Amino acid sequence: MKLKNSFFYTLRENVRDEELVSSNLLVRAGFIKKSSAGVYMMLPLGLRVMQKIEEIIRQEMDATGCQEVLMPSLIPEEVYVSSGRREGFGSSMFALKDRKGQDYVLGPTHEELFALAAKMKIRSYKDMPFSLYQMQTKFRDEPRPRFGLIRVREFIMKDAYTFDMDEAGLDAAYAKQFNAYKNIMDRLHLDYRIVRADTGVMGGLLSEEFQAITPIGEDVLVLCDSCDFASNIEVAPCIPQKPEVIEEEKEMYLEETPNSRTIEEVAEHFHLDAKKFVKTLIYSVDGNPVAVMVRGDRDVNETKLRKMLNATNVELADADTVVRVTGAQVGFAGPIGIQCPVYADEEVLYMQNFIVGANKTGYHYANVNNKDFTLTGHGDLRNIMEGDICPKCGGTIEFKHGIEVGNTFKLGTKYSKALDLRYLDSNNQLQDVWMGSYGIGPARAMAALAEQNADENGINWPIEVAPYQIAIVIISTKDAQQVQEAQRIYEELTRKGYEVILDDRDERPGVKFKDMELIGIPYRITVGKGIKDGKVEFKARNGEKMDVAVEDIIAKVQETITR
Repeated sequence: MKLKNSFFYTLRENVRDEELVSSNLLVRAGFIKKSSAGVYMMLPLGLRVMQKIEEIIRQEMDATGCQEVLMPSLIPEEVYVSSGRREGFGSSMFALKDRKGQDYVLGPTHEELFALAAKMKIRSYKDMPFSLYQMQTKFRDEPRPRFGLIRVREFIMKDAYTFDMDEAGLDAAYAKQFNAYKNIMDRLHLDYRIVRADTGVMGGLLSEEFQAITPIGEDVLVLCDSCDFASNIEVAPCIPQKPEVIEEEKEMYLEETPNSRTIEEVAEHFHLDAKKFVKTLIYSVDGNPVAVMVRGDRDVNETKLRKMLNATNVELADADTVVRVTGAQVGFAGPIGIQCPVYADEEVLYMQNFIVGANKTGYHYANVNNKDFTLTGHGDLRNIMEGDICPKCGGTIEFKHGIEVGNTFKLGTKYSKALDLRYLDSNNQLQDVWMGSYGIGPARAMAALAEQNADENGINWPIEVAPYQIAIVIISTKDAQQVQEAQRIYEELTRKGYEVILDDRDERPGVKFKDMELIGIPYRITVGKGIKDGKVEFKARNGEKMDVAVEDIIAKVQETITR
């Protein structure tokens, strides 16, 4: 590409409304441009990076025997109603009507359509296994689009689906896709971890996420300092902390605690550690109030609560609901006499002589024990914390942050049951098909790579995904010899299959060098005054400069860049 007459621009200043290093650099380097909240244009350089990522994904998918298809984005709403997922997606799904008044949605994901496509083929057990994938645009009406390409409303996803006759077949298909995903992440040179995750609205038997490690990641990754335990915080199991000393149960009493609503304020009032308190939070679970108890220094895990109660929607109740079930203002809820079901985190069952809200504004109960109230149920309902005990080996838990760039699901028979995807087995009996689902976000991968490979000068792309491999910079476009020699090198490298930028703009050398570093070109050839002595300069982006004889520069490139 010759820059002088190309669509190429860079910005010198940081972008005001891009909060991440990656999104700021991608906009400044002319890779992407925001058109509205959560929607981005993919400009020429950005598209080249995306296409390279997609090509790596395609190669690995094709190697598994997966066949590429393309599903529509405009889908009849009834498809998601039939699978039981329309309610779960709720307002995050873009919905519209056609001119005849029929309800349609813009597809947020395509499990249903792939299941319907599979019905065209599958009749008996002999028709499986097989797998399909696509690169398709998805639409999700995120309430708070943010973090550049990380949390958007329109994005391309590679989603793949496997179809098998039993769980053993699904396990084999899953392993093949899982290994392909590891190959993809390795080829992209991502620093990543694989963690167990919540199946969420997808449902099914198992979900694992491929998380790119970065401090700005939205997801909290739970890791062990002693073993290979790795989980998303949403599903990380917790081992209850039991008291080292068994206390004698004391007599409960009511104490006035004016202006003490938060755990910190109540702890200060009683001069006790937060671990001696139990906070009671009121949730709306599918529209019904539910109280949840956790130790004072813990947080409720809403994903675990939703799973325990087999609920669809879980959110903190509004102030009016809190007043209605407790009889007190917000901040004084407790389990004694409350007018709703009460669930406790397992850890609370081992606590003694603790403090809870009294369901009376300005009051708390002290020396409370489990005999003093009635539970509807209990279980693991809290978030794991750094320093907690590893549930696998007993080591110490530590946290990292990550960007989810890929996920794999064992869907089991969820969608086949809902959509009547069945087959005749060897005994001529009807059975449900077993499905797997596997997704990767190429744009998220691009953002994660930019975040992990950013430096003070721009983006240091791995050469496999860099928009171009080599930049040839002409110091003076007024010097005919420099222009002629740069053009010759450009044409010869291009003929040999290298991806080359020729910076033939009428700009100062410093501007050109900064631009090439900003957009992340791995290697640079500078054609300047040294051409009079038969020399050009060769430099890796983060390496030392070296003078190379002009007749040797092609060989130097071939020696350096393996094609």
